[in-house]
Amino acid sequence: MFQVRIHGRGGQGVVTAAEMLSMAAFIEGREAQAFPSFGSERTGAPVVAFCRIDEREIRSHEPVASPDALIIQDPTLLHQVDVFNGLSPDGFVLVNSSRGIDQLGLAELASRLQADRVLTLPATEIARDTLGRPLPNAVLLGGFAALTGVVSLESVTTAIGQRFSGTAAAGNVAGAAQAYDTVLRQRGLVGARAD
Repeated sequence: MFQVRIHGRGGQGVVTAAEMLSMAAFIEGREAQAFPSFGSERTGAPVVAFCRIDEREIRSHEPVASPDALIIQDPTLLHQVDVFNGLSPDGFVLVNSSRGIDQLGLAELASRLQADRVLTLPATEIARDTLGRPLPNAVLLGGFAALTGVVSLESVTTAIGQRFSGTAAAGNVAGAAQAYDTVLRQRGLVGARAD
Protein backbone atom coordinates (compact mmCIF):
# COMPACT_ATOMS: atom_id res chain seq x y z
CA MET A 1 0.00 0.00 0.00
CA PHE A 2 1.21 3.51 -0.85
CA GLN A 3 0.17 6.16 1.67
CA VAL A 4 0.16 9.92 1.10
CA ARG A 5 -0.34 12.74 3.56
CA ILE A 6 -1.14 16.21 2.23
CA HIS A 7 -0.56 19.25 4.45
CA GLY A 8 -1.93 22.70 3.70
CA ARG A 9 -4.31 25.35 4.90
CA GLY A 10 -8.05 25.71 4.58
CA GLY A 11 -8.99 27.12 1.20
CA GLN A 12 -5.99 25.65 -0.69
CA GLY A 13 -7.83 22.56 -1.93
CA VAL A 14 -6.06 20.04 0.30
CA VAL A 15 -9.10 17.76 0.55
CA THR A 16 -9.80 18.09 -3.17
CA ALA A 17 -6.19 17.11 -3.92
CA ALA A 18 -6.56 13.89 -1.93
CA GLU A 19 -9.85 13.13 -3.68
CA MET A 20 -8.37 13.71 -7.14
CA LEU A 21 -5.35 11.56 -6.31
CA SER A 22 -7.63 8.71 -5.27
CA MET A 23 -9.67 9.22 -8.47
CA ALA A 24 -6.45 8.95 -10.51
CA ALA A 25 -5.71 5.61 -8.83
CA PHE A 26 -9.29 4.39 -9.49
CA ILE A 27 -8.88 5.34 -13.15
CA GLU A 28 -5.86 3.04 -13.25
CA GLY A 29 -7.92 0.17 -11.81
CA ARG A 30 -6.56 0.28 -8.27
CA GLU A 31 -8.21 0.65 -4.90
CA ALA A 32 -7.93 4.03 -3.19
CA GLN A 33 -9.37 6.08 -0.39
CA ALA A 34 -9.16 9.74 0.53
CA PHE A 35 -10.30 11.54 3.66
CA PRO A 36 -9.50 14.73 5.58
CA SER A 37 -8.64 15.65 9.14
CA PHE A 38 -9.70 19.11 10.24
CA GLY A 39 -8.78 21.22 13.22
CA SER A 40 -10.73 24.44 13.32
CA GLU A 41 -12.69 24.53 10.09
CA ARG A 42 -11.83 27.96 8.73
CA THR A 43 -9.90 29.42 5.86
CA GLY A 44 -6.20 29.50 6.65
CA ALA A 45 -6.30 26.89 9.41
CA PRO A 46 -3.97 23.87 9.02
CA VAL A 47 -5.64 20.99 7.18
CA VAL A 48 -4.39 17.46 6.58
CA ALA A 49 -5.80 15.02 4.04
CA PHE A 50 -4.85 11.42 3.45
CA CYS A 51 -4.82 9.10 0.44
CA ARG A 52 -4.09 5.39 0.29
CA ILE A 53 -3.52 3.47 -2.95
CA ASP A 54 -3.28 -0.30 -3.24
CA GLU A 55 -3.88 -3.20 -5.59
CA ARG A 56 -6.36 -4.79 -3.18
CA GLU A 57 -9.16 -3.63 -0.90
CA ILE A 58 -8.09 -1.10 1.72
CA ARG A 59 -9.54 -1.83 5.14
CA SER A 60 -7.66 0.74 7.21
CA HIS A 61 -9.45 4.03 7.87
CA GLU A 62 -7.08 5.59 10.37
CA PRO A 63 -5.10 8.72 9.57
CA VAL A 64 -1.83 8.03 7.77
CA ALA A 65 0.85 7.93 10.46
CA SER A 66 3.68 6.51 8.31
CA PRO A 67 3.42 8.15 4.89
CA ASP A 68 5.34 7.02 1.84
CA ALA A 69 4.95 10.52 0.44
CA LEU A 70 4.22 14.02 1.69
CA ILE A 71 2.76 16.86 -0.33
CA ILE A 72 3.14 20.16 1.47
CA GLN A 73 0.91 22.77 -0.12
CA ASP A 74 1.88 25.59 2.23
CA PRO A 75 5.56 25.99 3.18
CA THR A 76 4.66 28.14 6.21
CA LEU A 77 3.67 24.86 7.90
CA LEU A 78 7.19 23.42 7.63
CA HIS A 79 8.34 24.78 10.95
CA GLN A 80 4.93 25.13 12.64
CA VAL A 81 3.63 21.57 12.37
CA ASP A 82 5.55 18.28 12.45
CA VAL A 83 4.74 17.55 8.82
CA PHE A 84 7.57 15.01 8.51
CA ASN A 85 6.43 12.83 11.40
CA GLY A 86 6.50 9.14 10.45
CA LEU A 87 8.07 9.64 7.00
CA SER A 88 10.17 6.63 6.06
CA PRO A 89 13.82 7.02 4.92
CA ASP A 90 12.81 6.06 1.38
CA GLY A 91 9.87 8.48 1.32
CA PHE A 92 9.05 11.27 -1.11
CA VAL A 93 8.56 14.95 -0.22
CA LEU A 94 7.11 17.58 -2.55
CA VAL A 95 6.97 21.13 -1.18
CA ASN A 96 5.09 23.99 -2.83
CA SER A 97 7.78 26.67 -2.92
CA SER A 98 9.91 28.65 -5.35
CA ARG A 99 12.72 28.41 -2.79
CA GLY A 100 15.15 25.50 -2.64
CA ILE A 101 15.33 22.82 0.03
CA ASP A 102 18.33 24.49 1.74
CA GLN A 103 16.61 27.90 1.72
CA LEU A 104 13.60 26.33 3.45
CA GLY A 105 15.80 24.96 6.23
CA LEU A 106 15.31 21.35 5.16
CA ALA A 107 18.92 20.38 4.39
CA GLU A 108 19.07 17.97 7.33
CA LEU A 109 15.88 16.23 6.24
CA ALA A 110 17.09 16.01 2.66
CA SER A 111 20.37 14.47 3.82
CA ARG A 112 18.42 11.62 5.47
CA LEU A 113 16.38 10.87 2.34
CA GLN A 114 17.30 10.11 -1.25
CA ALA A 115 18.23 13.42 -2.86
CA ASP A 116 15.98 13.02 -5.90
CA ARG A 117 12.96 12.30 -3.66
CA VAL A 118 12.87 15.68 -1.89
CA LEU A 119 11.88 18.51 -4.23
CA THR A 120 10.33 21.93 -4.26
CA LEU A 121 7.92 23.04 -6.96
CA PRO A 122 6.60 26.60 -7.47
CA ALA A 123 3.04 25.28 -7.71
CA THR A 124 1.33 28.50 -6.65
CA GLU A 125 3.16 30.44 -9.37
CA ILE A 126 2.35 27.78 -11.97
CA ALA A 127 -1.32 27.87 -10.92
CA ARG A 128 -1.40 31.66 -11.25
CA ASP A 129 0.01 31.37 -14.78
CA THR A 130 -2.19 28.52 -16.00
CA LEU A 131 -5.35 28.92 -13.91
CA GLY A 132 -5.28 32.60 -13.03
CA ARG A 133 -5.68 31.75 -9.33
CA PRO A 134 -3.15 30.75 -6.65
CA LEU A 135 -4.59 27.26 -6.04
CA PRO A 136 -1.69 24.76 -6.06
CA ASN A 137 -3.49 21.46 -5.45
CA ALA A 138 -3.90 20.12 -9.02
CA VAL A 139 -0.47 21.45 -10.01
CA LEU A 140 1.12 19.54 -7.14
CA LEU A 141 -0.57 16.32 -8.28
CA GLY A 142 1.18 16.65 -11.65
CA GLY A 143 4.47 17.07 -9.80
CA PHE A 144 3.61 14.14 -7.54
CA ALA A 145 3.03 11.89 -10.59
CA ALA A 146 6.49 12.77 -11.96
CA LEU A 147 8.20 12.46 -8.57
CA THR A 148 6.76 9.10 -7.50
CA GLY A 149 5.43 7.33 -10.59
CA VAL A 150 2.58 6.04 -8.40
CA VAL A 151 -0.02 7.44 -10.81
CA SER A 152 0.40 8.66 -14.37
CA LEU A 153 -0.01 12.22 -15.57
CA GLU A 154 -2.80 11.00 -17.84
CA SER A 155 -4.76 9.64 -14.87
CA VAL A 156 -4.19 12.85 -12.91
CA THR A 157 -5.43 15.02 -15.78
CA THR A 158 -8.44 12.73 -16.30
CA ALA A 159 -9.29 13.05 -12.59
CA ILE A 160 -8.93 16.84 -12.85
CA GLY A 161 -11.32 16.80 -15.81
CA GLN A 162 -13.83 14.78 -13.80
CA ARG A 163 -13.64 17.18 -10.85
CA PHE A 164 -13.66 20.48 -12.75
CA SER A 165 -15.09 21.79 -16.01
CA GLY A 166 -14.45 24.54 -18.52
CA THR A 167 -11.59 26.94 -17.92
CA ALA A 168 -10.96 25.59 -14.40
CA ALA A 169 -10.35 22.11 -15.83
CA ALA A 170 -8.20 23.42 -18.68
CA GLY A 171 -6.10 25.63 -16.40
CA ASN A 172 -5.58 22.89 -13.82
CA VAL A 173 -4.68 20.33 -16.50
CA ALA A 174 -2.16 22.75 -18.03
CA GLY A 175 -0.69 23.43 -14.59
CA ALA A 176 -0.40 19.72 -13.76
CA ALA A 177 1.34 19.05 -17.08
CA GLN A 178 3.76 21.94 -16.54
CA ALA A 179 4.52 20.70 -13.01
CA TYR A 180 5.08 17.18 -14.32
CA ASP A 181 7.64 18.44 -16.83
CA THR A 182 9.29 20.68 -14.23
CA VAL A 183 9.79 17.78 -11.82
CA LEU A 184 11.13 15.55 -14.60
CA ARG A 185 13.70 18.26 -15.41
CA GLN A 186 14.65 18.60 -11.73
CA ARG A 187 15.19 14.85 -11.53
CA GLY A 188 17.25 14.83 -14.74
CA LEU A 189 14.60 12.88 -16.66
CA VAL A 190 13.91 15.41 -19.42
CA GLY A 191 12.03 13.84 -22.29
CA ALA A 192 11.10 10.82 -20.18
CA ARG A 193 7.36 11.45 -20.25
CA ALA A 194 5.63 8.15 -20.96
CA ASP A 195 2.06 9.48 -21.01
